[in-house]
Amino acid sequence: MQSMAVIIAAGLGTRMKSALPKAAHKIAGREMLSHLIRAAEQVFGRVVVVVGPDMPLLETLSAPHEVVVQYERLGTAHAARQAEKKFGEGPVAVFYADNPLVSVATMQALKDRLENGDAGLVLLGMTPPDAGKYGRLVMEGGFVARIVEYADAKDGELAIGFCNAGGMIARGADMRGWLVDVRNDNAKGEFYLTDIVAIARAEGINVAALDAPYEECLGVNSRAELAQAEALFQARARAAALDAGVGMQAPETVFFSADTVLGEDVTVGPYVVFGPGVTVEAGAEIKAFSHLEGCVVHAGALIGPYARLRPGADIGAGAHVGNFVEIKAATLGAGAKANHLSYIGDADIGAASNIGAGTITCNYDGKHKHRTTIGARAFIGSNTALVAPVRVGDGALVAAGSVITEDVPDGALALGRGRQVNKERK
Repeated sequence: MQSMAVIIAAGLGTRMKSALPKAAHKIAGREMLSHLIRAAEQVFGRVVVVVGPDMPLLETLSAPHEVVVQYERLGTAHAARQAEKKFGEGPVAVFYADNPLVSVATMQALKDRLENGDAGLVLLGMTPPDAGKYGRLVMEGGFVARIVEYADAKDGELAIGFCNAGGMIARGADMRGWLVDVRNDNAKGEFYLTDIVAIARAEGINVAALDAPYEECLGVNSRAELAQAEALFQARARAAALDAGVGMQAPETVFFSADTVLGEDVTVGPYVVFGPGVTVEAGAEIKAFSHLEGCVVHAGALIGPYARLRPGADIGAGAHVGNFVEIKAATLGAGAKANHLSYIGDADIGAASNIGAGTITCNYDGKHKHRTTIGARAFIGSNTALVAPVRVGDGALVAAGSVITEDVPDGALALGRGRQVNKERK
């Protein structure tokens, strides 16, 4: 029987003070909703996302998964009911997009706990460092007896450290029936998903709870909590990188994106930022204060310090990109070097070529981008402007200070600068 994850993402997030829906705010360069979808699709056969009305961005982020709309925000159980027609007979899990860091391992453990067979409903629980105002899970005989909200808890119940984290899983038919039975006779007139615990218990169903890592269950409802979630993600990513054989001199200063891939024996200096879409192969070194995004750095390459690799940069094996060099939509061949103060955009640089300090590829004419091609073993002198479209051949030499507007043949010397004139003082 196919399993399903329902992700509730209909919240406006008014405490974010933003025009964006809450679930569209990013952690490590990836939207909170996307974090949860990526994890859920690895565990469950089907993913359905519940969004509010007029949230086209969330619908786009949910693709290719199914989307249903909660037109009236009448509570969490009401949101889950919007997906009720999609339920099968297999397990149905419910997660919240503002709990974005729930891992694949935790989702799998939640599903496995249900399939263990001794409980018909399994809650996602946690033991935070400070239980604060979380709802407490009151346990009896190894199962959940009830959830007590902070405002209703007595002194003995407030001492409980095991808390409700929000997610849950049950079989489709059970979940469907319990959602129908949830009532809204409360102060807010809303349908609360947590009420199904009492409904299940009244039917004699055992309710279990998984004690998940607190760092995965943090709720994000404000900018401050978003920053806290970012810090937790980064700590987890740094630890994973170190365990995978990445060397970092000052791990606390390095920032990763959700999809950063670093090979073994990569070395990362202080204050390096990895934006989305970065792959660094084994043995490469990223020196301090470099910023990488949407690029590939091949084995043994040397980047930085103070280098910027923008989307489309492809740095060949053993190549060097030095201080204050910016590369965008360009390939730097194996062993090629651009060591100082250069801009290489929309270009292909051949293997073992040298790009002198102050070189720029003039790729934009005000309307269109044009490409520069430099062959293998070419030498581009300092302070050269290459006006694209232009080609410099294999083994060619361009004199320092040149403005190159025409192709340079293989092996040729190009000089594109004005003649020096000295005027003696009279």
